[in-house]
Amino acid sequence: MDGCRSDRRASARSASVRVLFQRHIMPELPEVDHVACLLRRLVCGKRIASVSLYRDGLIRGLEPRRFESEVQGSHISAVDRRGKYILVYLSNGKTLIVHLRMTGSFVYGKRDWQDRQFTRLVFRFDDGSKLGYEDVRNLGVMKLAQTDRLSEVKELAELGPEPLSPEFTVDYLQNVLAQSRRSIKEFLLDQTKIAGLGNIYAAEALFRAGINPTKKAFSIARSKERLNKLHRSIYQTISGAIHSRGDAAIHFHLLDADGSIVSEGAGGERFFVYDREGEPCLVCGSKIRRIKQGARSTYYCPKCQR
Repeated sequence: MDGCRSDRRASARSASVRVLFQRHIMPELPEVDHVACLLRRLVCGKRIASVSLYRDGLIRGLEPRRFESEVQGSHISAVDRRGKYILVYLSNGKTLIVHLRMTGSFVYGKRDWQDRQFTRLVFRFDDGSKLGYEDVRNLGVMKLAQTDRLSEVKELAELGPEPLSPEFTVDYLQNVLAQSRRSIKEFLLDQTKIAGLGNIYAAEALFRAGINPTKKAFSIARSKERLNKLHRSIYQTISGAIHSRGDAAIHFHLLDADGSIVSEGAGGERFFVYDREGEPCLVCGSKIRRIKQGARSTYYCPKCQR
């Protein structure tokens, strides 16, 4: 798992309240990595003085009062990430596993503020600061688990290797591709095969590799050239997005304690194909096409991707 680099730490500027807010898309590995980095900078070492849970179904397997009693009084010892999951390690031997899904977001303030309309969970720290979790559509999920048994948690145990991990080798990719008759795009979305890839970066990786998203996964395994290109493109796509903090796909807002926006930005990275239907390909000028695969939109260049 990637650490928080110094240039990324600098992005957490001083402000009374910070909102790490993602709209309209499912955050993928680079976006989740950046949120975890900011949380690590803002709340690590803080003691949880009190907890307020406003949505009963948010914490899977625990009643609200039980959850509150389990975490109250503990310190946040570390924040990390596995695939698209944020891992908040507590000093009491428990870890809070967080999946933001489509509309989950965190709000942090150096002092208390009035809970907002979609606030679902609040941690108040003994230094007077506060961390809130907001979710407009209530899609996000959390689970409290024993830290020494994280490897047994179903959601984490089923994850495949991450694109930047030592386990994600060309040989590994060839082996799992050879066993699949799904389209290569649908294959790349399977978190049990490669953890962290989603609709955006799968489309971008396939463009970099020059592979048509409808090609069968096993056919890629039979071509050493295409296999190597795909492996390299996945690595480059994810590492590049992490370096740019995934800002092209995630929105961050800095707010004052009264809730007014101080600044906002959505990044400047331009995608090659994602969400560019009908626009000219940045390489060949052909129009980018959009098709449906597994109920999701896939974007590709019909000329560059064969």
